[in-house]
Amino acid sequence: MSDRPELMTAVDTAWWHMERDDNPMMITGVLVLDRQVNLEHFRKLLEERLLCYNRFSQRVVEHDGRAFWEADPHFSLENHLHHIALPDPGDQEALEELVADLASTPLDVRHPLWQFHLVDHYRGGAALVARLHHCIADGLALVQVLMSLTDEGQVAQPQSHPHKAENLVQSLIGSVGQLARQGMHLGHELLEEGMAVARHPEHIKHWLKEGQHIAEELGHLGMMPRDPDTRLHAKLSGRKRIAWAEPLSLAEVKELAHQLEATVNDVLVASVAGALRRYLGEVDRYIKGNIHVTIPFNLRPKDVPIKSLGNQFGLVLVELPLDEPDPIKRFHKVKKALTDVKGSAQPKVTFGLLELLGLGPAALEKFALDQISDKSSLVMTNLPGPTSPMTIAGARILQPLVWVPQSGHLGVGLSIMSYAGTVQFGLITDASMIHEPRRVVGYFLDSFRELHGKAFGDQGK
Repeated sequence: MSDRPELMTAVDTAWWHMERDDNPMMITGVLVLDRQVNLEHFRKLLEERLLCYNRFSQRVVEHDGRAFWEADPHFSLENHLHHIALPDPGDQEALEELVADLASTPLDVRHPLWQFHLVDHYRGGAALVARLHHCIADGLALVQVLMSLTDEGQVAQPQSHPHKAENLVQSLIGSVGQLARQGMHLGHELLEEGMAVARHPEHIKHWLKEGQHIAEELGHLGMMPRDPDTRLHAKLSGRKRIAWAEPLSLAEVKELAHQLEATVNDVLVASVAGALRRYLGEVDRYIKGNIHVTIPFNLRPKDVPIKSLGNQFGLVLVELPLDEPDPIKRFHKVKKALTDVKGSAQPKVTFGLLELLGLGPAALEKFALDQISDKSSLVMTNLPGPTSPMTIAGARILQPLVWVPQSGHLGVGLSIMSYAGTVQFGLITDASMIHEPRRVVGYFLDSFRELHGKAFGDQGK
């Protein structure tokens, strides 16, 4: 690894600048294990399979308003690996409180921005809590990094540069950001792109149409009104609360999706809408209109192993029809909203905006993010996990959970993750927004059961 500082990409810089004292930009992961893990065994795993990525031994430094990756001259695993035990009774509530405390505590910027806590005395087994700053990697990359630590995983073969954009529009979005850094060099690159277009004129119509979609999406995002002032837009306190549910059967979720001629994601997002309708109806008496959820949209190549860290995703804003009391009708509205954004240019547009914001001053980025976060009320992720059970240092992973941070003044994040025939659902929230996260987690399960009952009940009529 070179000792020379490495310029941080514009998008990763955007996530670095989003850090706030009352809203740390950390991805938080929990692996529930069936037994305790030997500390020295796990330390060796980190040395062999994590430190092959330069980012985990580099810290962030700033020069002239620009962020760089620099090798930590005092790097030591002692700063990043901690071994603790829960107090009696070592139950889920105790672990949730610990994870919430860690998620409320910013990482030490003097060192690489990650930490692991091995936690003993949890339900007769153990847990592994991982924290990683979002400027290092997105949620999908973190899941693969965690899985590379498993006994079934393989030593990563990281590459130093992220995957290159595959079409002209993506290239142009990225090139706007590069303009500020590379000046006239951009002209030569675009000239080469233009000559390639001339050699393949049949692609021009497609690219022009895609460019039109991007312009339309920019206009649509700009004209969106702010979300209603519900409890989900309370002032941030900086204190996190966390809760998660017992796993759902993936087979049962797929059965319901098949019955409704929909996807698993459609079913789960509709269940979230039902849970939020019930919660906000109780605490705010708000069920008169709709709110929006921000969902990360992967821009990495599909079905290709992740070989580089960093952030390669856009964002989509999906409307949740809280004013619809009927579960089936609410489901169909959610399904339509999700279908509409799947083919839109919104993910590429938001990725491009993040790149531009990362090149500008932090104050401008904060202003823009506040404007964007006004248009949404929470963040939700749906991450694919391994399809079969995994072990780490000999301990079986019973349940994996991952939460991404919420940018701007958003403070509620919902996490859905599939694993070994199950679906995990978890909630992270600022304490000022949802006082009892377990309540919302329970409402999610109730909402799923209600939708399931209605779907199969209607079949028999």
